[in-house]
Amino acid sequence: MATVSEQKILAQYTGWGGLSEAFDLHKKEWHTEFSALKKELTEKEYEAARSSALSAFFTPPEVINEMYGTLQALGVAPRSILEPSMGSGRFFGLLPDSFLESKLYGVELDELTGRMAKKLYPDAYIQIKGYEKASFRDDSFDLAIGNIPFGEYKVYDEQFHRQGQDFLIHDYFFAKSLAKVRPGGILAFVTSKGTLDKKSEEARRYLAERANLIGAVRLPNTAFQKAAGTKVSTDILFLQKKDRPTTAELIPEEDWISLDRNPDGIWMNRYFINHPEMIVGKMEMITGRFGQESACLPDLGKSFSEQLHQAMRNICKPMEREEIDAEEISDKTREIVVDQEVRPFSYALIGGEVYFKEADSLHPVAVSSDQISRLRGLVEIRDLARELIDVELHSVSDQIVEEAQLKLNQAYDRFQEKYGNLSSAANRRVFEDDSSYVLLTSIEDTDADGKVIGKGRFFSERTIRRAIPVDHVETASEALIVSLNTSAKVDLPYMAQLCGKTEEEVVTALRGEIYKDPISEKWQTTDEYLSGNVRKKLKAAEIKAKEDSAYVCNVSALKQIIPEDLEASEIEARLGAPWIEPKYITQFMVEVFNTPPFMIDAKRIAVEYSPISGEWNISGKTTNPYNPLTTKTYGTERINAYQILEKTLNSGTVQIYDQDPLDRKKRVKNKKETLLAMEKQDAIKAAFQDWVFKEPERREDLCRKYNDLYNATKPREYNGEHLDFPGMDPAIRLKKHQLNAVAHALYGKNTLLAHCVGSGKTFEMAASAMQCKRLGLCHKPLFVVPNHLTEQWAHEFLRLYPGANILAATKKDFQPTNRKRFCARIATGNWDAVIIGHSQFEKIPLSQKRQNETIQKQLSELDAFLRDVRSSRGSRFTVRAAEAAKKKLEYRLSKLNENSKKDHVIDFEELGVDRLFVDESHHYKNLYFATKMSNVSGLSPTGSQKASDMLAKCEYINEINGGSGVVFASGTPISNSMTELYTNMRYLQAETLKEKGLSFFDAWAASFGETETAVELAPEGTGYRTKTRFSHFFNLPELIGMFKECADIQTADMLALPVPEVSYHTEVLQPSEIQKELVSKLSERADVVRQGAVDAQKDNMLNITNDGRKLALDQRLLNEIYPESDHSKTAVCADRAVELYKKYDQYQATQLIFCDISTPKADGSFNVYDDLQEKLIERGVPEKEIAYIHNAKTELQKEELFTKVKAGKVRFLLGSTAKMGAGTNVQNHLIALHHLDCP
Repeated sequence: MATVSEQKILAQYTGWGGLSEAFDLHKKEWHTEFSALKKELTEKEYEAARSSALSAFFTPPEVINEMYGTLQALGVAPRSILEPSMGSGRFFGLLPDSFLESKLYGVELDELTGRMAKKLYPDAYIQIKGYEKASFRDDSFDLAIGNIPFGEYKVYDEQFHRQGQDFLIHDYFFAKSLAKVRPGGILAFVTSKGTLDKKSEEARRYLAERANLIGAVRLPNTAFQKAAGTKVSTDILFLQKKDRPTTAELIPEEDWISLDRNPDGIWMNRYFINHPEMIVGKMEMITGRFGQESACLPDLGKSFSEQLHQAMRNICKPMEREEIDAEEISDKTREIVVDQEVRPFSYALIGGEVYFKEADSLHPVAVSSDQISRLRGLVEIRDLARELIDVELHSVSDQIVEEAQLKLNQAYDRFQEKYGNLSSAANRRVFEDDSSYVLLTSIEDTDADGKVIGKGRFFSERTIRRAIPVDHVETASEALIVSLNTSAKVDLPYMAQLCGKTEEEVVTALRGEIYKDPISEKWQTTDEYLSGNVRKKLKAAEIKAKEDSAYVCNVSALKQIIPEDLEASEIEARLGAPWIEPKYITQFMVEVFNTPPFMIDAKRIAVEYSPISGEWNISGKTTNPYNPLTTKTYGTERINAYQILEKTLNSGTVQIYDQDPLDRKKRVKNKKETLLAMEKQDAIKAAFQDWVFKEPERREDLCRKYNDLYNATKPREYNGEHLDFPGMDPAIRLKKHQLNAVAHALYGKNTLLAHCVGSGKTFEMAASAMQCKRLGLCHKPLFVVPNHLTEQWAHEFLRLYPGANILAATKKDFQPTNRKRFCARIATGNWDAVIIGHSQFEKIPLSQKRQNETIQKQLSELDAFLRDVRSSRGSRFTVRAAEAAKKKLEYRLSKLNENSKKDHVIDFEELGVDRLFVDESHHYKNLYFATKMSNVSGLSPTGSQKASDMLAKCEYINEINGGSGVVFASGTPISNSMTELYTNMRYLQAETLKEKGLSFFDAWAASFGETETAVELAPEGTGYRTKTRFSHFFNLPELIGMFKECADIQTADMLALPVPEVSYHTEVLQPSEIQKELVSKLSERADVVRQGAVDAQKDNMLNITNDGRKLALDQRLLNEIYPESDHSKTAVCADRAVELYKKYDQYQATQLIFCDISTPKADGSFNVYDDLQEKLIERGVPEKEIAYIHNAKTELQKEELFTKVKAGKVRFLLGSTAKMGAGTNVQNHLIALHHLDCP
């Protein structure tokens, strides 16, 4: 606890709000302060302080005193006070004597400031976290007071988000605080004048529905200058919460909701127009950061304190106050107190009493004496079970685990003797609300009927075990595998001990499999040594071989695999490639644009490249305006050559916009000028291609750099022919490519099995997992597969390894009531493999601590990105502007990592999973990434929650395994966009991307991809448009070489699989007159949308495109009253299908018909499935031979259906791509596939 003298010192701290420049590396005049802060603060403290510089402004004492004086005059006598953005606690420090008995609760985001507040006010309950993460019971406080943050960024709060409310930060503090004060309670906040003066009335109406305005005072923009070093116009608002919300229709038109012009023509809140005496100063228009803005300027004729006091007295009339019983207040206060160590939604024993924790609040539980005793026993067992899990996770010692098991056994025996099994009805009634109850029930063993038959293995065996070092293997090759995976190196003494040989014997046995690295003088495997940057390795080996002949074999081996140097004709040198230095772009401008050299020398025109973000910048783009080469030959009157070149370097497409004559706030594309600019862009690209390799010295330098950087790598090659597979069914023999895939997963780092359908990926992953477990390289592999394939996967796994101990999720386990129990079973079982569905995987959360670390890592990357953008633009972004952008990204990431879908029974880390296998990994391709490219088709940087969740878990697995442990498998890892290749590399090769400076997408794309703008058909089907998209990869061999370090690629051609030849046939149907008319209407709608003349919620391009897809399938999908067209798709499909049906009837040939739109409905409305079925029946197909995949609701029903199709009893199977795509192996009698729409 701080002493009185220390508290006096701490109380002088005013926060970081006035010191944003001190966090700006590029502000030279603040360099001393910047260095001091970096030195004195931890990284976490520094980041928090820098972030708070955006919105933390501390309040002058005279303002606080006047606020309290007003509250006293109003008759407020609070028993509980909340300060939601307390800083170091100035409002607590200046409490009037009449408030000293109040219970104080505070929240502060900045860790350093919050710790100071705790020292200053040890009796107050203070949470150091964002207000959105601080949970208090609603209707709990008498008073909420403080100086709330403000800014143009939103705060994500799950409670408000579910209600469709995502507020800007200052509005959010009002909304949440209003929910936390009791009816009749008071809000007294200092806020930005934007709360009352902004144009939108939405937030004010929200508040008016729930509170009455007591009064407001506007402060001059100098009020905070002395205390926090900033000029900002602020208001003090006093609100009283209503007994119940008023509906929007019944809210009276109070003057504080709307705006109007004052006599001087300044737009402001009508309350201040009607009550000018509440303005401490005078409203005037001034020049702000973004042009003209209104501000409250001080009246220098009187002292600020005197003016403020007079304005406050104008609202000092006593109010009616709703009385609340003192005991009720006491109970509510007790509910707010929280123990951070107690898990959410769990029982806790504190001081002999039982409490239940909901979110961040504990409240007492009224139970009988018998129930208290029962609860105590259950809480003891729960805590001991958690302790045992923790010990198994973090302790190597079996003795420590056994001691924890002994304590658990003793507690269980005592409880069971008195109260029976943990899962008994009586114990369930008492404890089922506890989030750990399912964990307790899972540690008991049950029979097939679910009856408890005793203790589970959790009581006697180590079910969550870290990788245990192997103490013996039979061969040197096995010793090598164990060494690589236990110490990430060739450890000869260890290997010799493992296999009972001398080190010399091991080296001899492994000749050709290991080499001694001349730099580190350590042994490496052939795969490792003869891969990677082999050019660098060859130079080192040649030098060492001159001294030691033992290294001659290294030189010989490296020379055989070194890539040949690429000539200029074999290298694509494109504008924007990061390996082409800025000096060459400068030289290009001088020689092609005729840029004056003196401008270059004086840096009036300069080219810069940032390896951090992959961004190019040309400064001084407009300093050479009279050069015809830049304004006519390679530029236009609207955009010069330097501007076009900068766009091109950043892979951008030039667009020219004009102001909309009908709406000055909008811009419209100038198509003529844009096409002209695009022609100039193509001319610059062509000129660069002609120029770049023309001069011999430049050509030699660039070729050398490219070869050394990109053509120096050789991917590792894996050979698994020597592997042995104990426990595998001897009747099954893995093929060569499967053996190599297993070797890749065992010896290498993360792996992508990019193998085609039918290559045997299931066996490859199962064998890899069992080998890892047999060799002690992992303890509990987790397989994440499509939901409908979990049981099929289990069947295949057991077919390969009949004795494997596996746990596979069924559809029943996906139900919310069973999901928690299933997670507990994963944690408490010693499984050879756990198989779960994609959606269930997403619902098992990483711990909150881990998730926060993941978000912070992403934010750090974005911080670097924002700092670099600011720097490369000549420091045009201030710290505050950069932090505002960061806050918006924080909001998006918080939504992306929303935890509402998770089941808080056990964290992902506690499952004991240490290997991750992901089948059909392309389902996670929509991963967030940062980019400066815009309007490029195929780029979707926003990402999905499940992809973000997968990345976080991959990072966790990589961390505990030293950069390995993740295996992806997909037959289509890259299908629609080049970003999918980058995404796979982010999941599996994050370190490689980082080493080569390609972590950011823009840097990666500039090295290997090219955008192209072309004219194509518009989505509505009429007219054309220009569209920019990635057209192709270049420098492909080098990109593939990098990718193949993780990717094991096997196509159908490479494997020569016995795949029948396919005869493709496209039916071209003529549109009906109705379809033609409707297509025209789609075009009209598209024009309206592009002009911005319709609300996006009413109509947008997505709706138009969907309607177009429906129309192309069947016009009746837009309106059932339309007649069937003469040549509908269902009719033509039925004709063709029945023709094949009859032709191959003797073979009982089967056909699959895919349709993703208009799936079967139970409401009797028109759908394509029923229409097609009717037509097949009309043409002679028995109804029993037609089936919908949608009717197979369970895995068992699906298996029965597939059996009928494989036997030829069901001849037509109709389904969607999602339900009938991956995992549908019914090809025994298959003769045809039909697609009614694009999959």
